[in-house]
Amino acid sequence: MTAKLEPVRPVELSEIEEARGRIAATIVRTPMIRLELGPDHPDIRLKLENLQPINAYKLRGAANAVAMLSEPERKRGVWTISAGNAGQGVAYAAREAGVSCTVVVIETAPESKLERMRALGAKLLPVPYDVAWKALEERSFPEAEGTFVHPFDDHNFIAGHGTMGLEILEDAPDARAVIASIGGGGLITGVGSAIKALKPVIKVFGVEPETAAPASLSFEKGSPQVFENWKASFVDGAGGQSMFPRMWDRMKPVVDDYIVVSLDETKKAMRLMAEKARIISEGAGALPVAAALTGRAGKGPIVAIISGGNIDLKKFCELIGVSAS
Repeated sequence: MTAKLEPVRPVELSEIEEARGRIAATIVRTPMIRLELGPDHPDIRLKLENLQPINAYKLRGAANAVAMLSEPERKRGVWTISAGNAGQGVAYAAREAGVSCTVVVIETAPESKLERMRALGAKLLPVPYDVAWKALEERSFPEAEGTFVHPFDDHNFIAGHGTMGLEILEDAPDARAVIASIGGGGLITGVGSAIKALKPVIKVFGVEPETAAPASLSFEKGSPQVFENWKASFVDGAGGQSMFPRMWDRMKPVVDDYIVVSLDETKKAMRLMAEKARIISEGAGALPVAAALTGRAGKGPIVAIISGGNIDLKKFCELIGVSAS
C-alpha cells in the first residue's frame, strides 16, 4: 500500500490559507496569552489549542482532511488510529459531515479521551500500542472499514495544522521561536511550513519526552531512527516508537532543532501553567513549556503550543501533586 502513496511534497502557503477558510466554521481561533514568570525567565506565550471543541489541536487537520474527501470516500465512512486526540478530531469532523467513523485506539488511552470519542459517535477498536503503531506504518487494520485518514502522514491533515501558524504570526509578530510537541510530526510540519513561508527567521523547535524521542535521535543521526528504549508514560499524545521516513522528509526543511525534556520537567510545567494561568494541560501540551524553561530556545518571545488538555482530572491532580513534592 505504501507504494501507492503520493510522494512527499512541501505544504504550500496557499494550501494552508485555503484550509483556513475551509475549517473556519468548525474550529476555534484560539487565543494566545503570556505566561507571567518574571524577568529571570524566558518570555513565553501560550497558544491555547486546549480550547478547541475537542480540547486539542487535531481538529484543525481532521476538519480539513474530512472536508476534502470525495463523496464516494465519505459514503464508505472513515477510520483512523489514535491515542485519543486524533480520534476525537476525526470523529468530530465526521459527525459534522454526517460520516461514520471508526477509531483504532491505543488501549491505554485515558478514559476521558475514550468517553469523548464514544460521545462523538465513533466506534472504538482498542489495541496495544505496538499494534497501533504497526497499523500506522501499514495503513491497514483487519477490522477497520472505510476511508483511512492518517493522523499525521496526510498532506491535507498537515495543511489544516498549518492554519495555527498563520494565527501565531498574527498574534505574536515579534516571536523569535515556536515550540511544538512531536508525536508523529504532523503538528510541527504544518506550523513550521506556515512560519518558514512567511517569516523564516523564526526558529522552530520540536520537543519530545525523554522516554520517547525518535525525532531528536533522528536529528542527531541524520536519518529516521527507531527509539529502542521507548517507554509508555503519561505523555500519551507525543513521542513515538520510531520516526517515519516520510515524516522525517517533511520535517527536515521546517524544523531547526529538537529538545528532549524529562517527565519531571513536564509535570512541573503542567503545575506551573495551572498555578500561573489556570490552564489544564495534558502531558504533551506541557512539553513546549518545559522545553522553553530549559533556555535552549532563547529568551524569547517564545510561542509554546499547548496542544491539548485531554487528561483525566484525577490523574492531572496526581501528577501536579507529585511535582510539588
